[in-house]
Amino acid sequence: MSLKIDIRKLGLFNRMAKEGGNTVASHLSQMTGMETQMEITKINFIDLPDIKTHIGDEKQIGISIEMVEKPHGYILFLFSARSAKDLAAGMIGDMGETDPSATGFTDMERSAIQEIGNIMTSGFIDGWANVLNTTIDISTPNFTFGPGSGMVDQLVGDRDSEMALMFDSRVQALDSDINVTVYTFPELEELVELMQEIDV
Repeated sequence: MSLKIDIRKLGLFNRMAKEGGNTVASHLSQMTGMETQMEITKINFIDLPDIKTHIGDEKQIGISIEMVEKPHGYILFLFSARSAKDLAAGMIGDMGETDPSATGFTDMERSAIQEIGNIMTSGFIDGWANVLNTTIDISTPNFTFGPGSGMVDQLVGDRDSEMALMFDSRVQALDSDINVTVYTFPELEELVELMQEIDV
């Protein structure tokens, strides 16, 4: 399998990032009542060690899913505990207990964050599937708290290829400091194969 791709199809990378991010932003806006937008900051082919350096060792909340159909691979959402609490508060509203100043999470906040994780992961994949004219089944989202670099290592550290495709997309709430960053690690050969089948 070759990674060569028709140069006219390179724009599909941008469309995938935009579709995925815009779908997530739209779903989050509906669920939390916060106006959100998506910004693509970077699309790169990058060595895995460089990705881990880029993400760093700061402890964050990570939500990861595995794509169990082509193009296989993983998607990782990273955000701070502060962003998670703000998102949860927006979703819960007046329905239950939230304590913005507490360091831990209430059961209702945890439940809200889990639902937000479901919304973000399914929305992002729906955007990709639209561009690639396919369906992509995903695993149940997995939640982790720890260094972002460690999560990357756990997801793709054992790959034969040390190169990955990194979409660095930020989903941002306009009226607050909430930032969610999305990293994707598709199997490159399978992604190229899907892209080759699309007419541009």
